[in-house]
Parts: sequence; structure tokens; C-alpha cells
Amino acid sequence: MRTRTIGELTPIISLALILAACGSGGTDASSKKRASNGAVQVGYIVARTASVPIPAELPGRTVAFQSSEVRPQVSGVIQRRFFTEGSIVKQGQPLYQIDPSLYRAATNQASANLASAEATAAAAKIKADRYRPLAEIEAVSKQDYTDALAAQRQAQASILQNKAQLDTARTNLRFTTVPAPITGRIGRSLFTVGALVTTSQTDPLATIQQLDPIYVDIQQSSAALLQLRRSLASGGAVPTRAAVRLKLEDGGEYDLAGSVEFSEVVVDPSTGTVTLRARFPNPTGLLLPGMFVRAIFAQAIDPTAILVPQAAVARDPKGNATVWVVGPNNRATQKSIVADRTQGSFWVVTRGLAPGDRVITQGTGKLQANMAINPVPADSPQRIAPPSQQQSQGKKAG
Repeated sequence: MRTRTIGELTPIISLALILAACGSGGTDASSKKRASNGAVQVGYIVARTASVPIPAELPGRTVAFQSSEVRPQVSGVIQRRFFTEGSIVKQGQPLYQIDPSLYRAATNQASANLASAEATAAAAKIKADRYRPLAEIEAVSKQDYTDALAAQRQAQASILQNKAQLDTARTNLRFTTVPAPITGRIGRSLFTVGALVTTSQTDPLATIQQLDPIYVDIQQSSAALLQLRRSLASGGAVPTRAAVRLKLEDGGEYDLAGSVEFSEVVVDPSTGTVTLRARFPNPTGLLLPGMFVRAIFAQAIDPTAILVPQAAVARDPKGNATVWVVGPNNRATQKSIVADRTQGSFWVVTRGLAPGDRVITQGTGKLQANMAINPVPADSPQRIAPPSQQQSQGKKAG
């Protein structure tokens, strides 16, 4: 192999030095770009006030819309029962048959007494009419005519008395058939066929409850109600009539929404609570009286709240909430906020932010206080700057 001389190697060494110089120039250009573009690009949203419901989750119990105890209005032995326990009964539907024998006899007796009184009244009237012309010619004494006239009036009064007794007897006979006072679902029968019932007994024959719709009695502390009223009075909240949702005992939610009907005007001294009654549709009968539920609804609306995406809010070990905002001169600034509840995928911020603040929602992972940032609206596409003129020249020279 032939060994190259220094003269032959000189062009090669010069070319290598030129290439090295070109590479060094490109590196310096990249460093200058990183220095000039050192700001971290972040996405932000502009804080704006919104009308946000003020939710309340309160305990409650279901109550039948209507409830009626079926009681006998006459005494006697139950002969028949006309309903199936647990079924739906209609208002006026016969439920029990009490032995009507004594009441039918009393009705017949009252009817006979009325007929007798009517016959007596007819005879008294004929006698009084006959005595009237005779008394005028003094064929009979005026006293005899007066007595005949009084007897006629007494007979008429006796008719009225016997009619009233007949009405009472017929009413008692009608009461031997015990009807349903309301439409609803009837429970178990507490008396069987053959049992003796009386008008003064303590136990009802059965209980009927109307379950569609159904009430939910909600308990709210008087302190919370007082705070709400003060907020409404000061203008910090406005009243609303929002739908009420129910959370059932098993943790699931009831499908249908209800509405608040009214609020009690007194505070229960034993519990310190006020009762609010809500009404719910219950077509399938899922809600039964006495069930424990939790009612979720909004009693007012906060018109000055600010909604911030949950991803933008961080919390320290003590639970204090903070967010990053775009500060002066495009510097990252951290703010402490008050965010006690959520609304969908947002935190409801009640203090710490002002309308117009630019809240950073993207690129918060590497932020530090007073760091230079390049803010763009959230979800904007990432823009990559084109190569600088120096880099282009370096690449061409290389």
C-alpha cells in the first residue's frame, strides 16, 4: 500500500475542518432558538360567571299520598270479605259484608211505624175538618175543635219522627256493606270472616294507601334554612323551583323526578328541623311508605359562581384548592380558590377567581411560579415553528 504524503492529506483535512465548522454553526443556532423560545406553551380558558344551582342533599322518608283506615260503622259479625289482600281497590268498592239481619228488621219496623203514623195523621185530619163547621155553629164546643186540631198536628209531627227513624235504619242497613273510602292499595285484613266487629273497636279492619303519586317528607335543619334565607335576602342567591331527585337505600337513584310542594312554617323543637314535602310519581309502586331516602335538589341559584374544569384544580395535603393562571407578562401565577362542590365535570369556584382571569387547564404538570409561558386558548393545536434562516444556511453549508 502506498503512503499518502502531507500534501495529499491537506485537502482532506481542510474539508473536515469546514464540515466541523458547519456542524458547530447549526448547534449554536438550535441553542439560540431554545433560548428565545424557552416559554412553555399552555392552554387556558377565560373565567366567566355562571348561574349555578346550590344543591342540597337531605334525608327524608316516603309517606303515602292518601291513607285511610277501614272501620265498621255498625256492629255485627263479618259474613264475607270481597277483596284480595294487597290488591288495588276502587273508591266505593264493597270490602266486607256484616250480618244485616238485625238492621233489616229495624228498617222494616221503622217503615211500619211510619205507616201507622201516617194513618193516625189522616184520621186526625178528618176529625179536625169535621169539627171546624160544627164549632162555627156551636154544635160542638170550641175546645173539642181545638183538641182535634192539636191531635192532627201531633200526628203530622209523628210522621216526621218516624221518617227520620226510617232513614236511620236504612243508613245502618247500608253500613252493613263496608265500602272502600279511597282508591289505593289495600293491606292485610286484620279481621276474618266470623269475627265480631264494633263501632268502638281500636283496630281497623284494613288500611288503604294511595301510592301514586307519593310524598317524601324531607328534613332540613333550621340553621341551614336560616343561612339560605339570608343569602336570598342579600342577593347572593336567587330562588328557584328545581326538580328533586331521590337516592334510594341501596345507593341507586330513582328514575323519576319530583317537586317540592310546601315547607312547614314551624321548627320541630325535638329535632330542630323543618319539614319540606316533595311529591313524586310512583307508577310502578317502587316507593313504599316508610322508606328512608335522600333527596337531592336545588333551593337557590348562585349567579356569581365560576366553573373551572376539574383537571385545572389541584389540592394540597390539607385539601386546599389551587389553580394556575396567566399572570402579568405571560408568567405562571398560582392562586388559592374555594371550590367546595362539583357541577358535572367542573369545580364550582365561589372565591379566589375573578371574571376574565385566564385559568390554565393544559400543560400544568411542569409549571413553576413566575415561569415564562406561552398561553394559547385551550385545545388549540400545537404549532411548530419553521426552521430559522441560520439553521437553513447551516444545513446547506453542511
